[in-house]
Amino acid sequence: MNSTNTAKKAATKPRSPLAKSRIANGSDLLPTVDGRSTWAKMFRDFCDALAQHVGGADRMSEPERMTIRRAAALECELIHLEAEFAAARAAGDKPDTASLDLYQRVSNTQRRILDALGMKATLRDAVPDLRDYLREREAGA
Repeated sequence: MNSTNTAKKAATKPRSPLAKSRIANGSDLLPTVDGRSTWAKMFRDFCDALAQHVGGADRMSEPERMTIRRAAALECELIHLEAEFAAARAAGDKPDTASLDLYQRVSNTQRRILDALGMKATLRDAVPDLRDYLREREAGA
């Protein structure tokens, strides 16, 4: 068996969550980052909100999960830039041109990433399956 077939076989075989990295199995948010920091909490909140936007973490594809992480990281950075702008204005100064340019580029990149996820929320089917409904109704009667 050649190495290409071995790699292909290994990539398609489902692995136990214990065999995955702590990031991939959801135990850690980011490598070497304290999950209790403000940035990490915001990142987690935005990831969760975007996962709900696309229909829930249980219905998300791996590319959607990866895209959500990128959009959430950019949102955290945009918020920090906005805080810098507000602090500069509060001190009677103007935000520096380089920060404004960075903000514009990051926000535009984030918009393109969000376009890939879809700006409109994916609705979950709130109508129960007819068999489940009838089963629950009989059990409650």
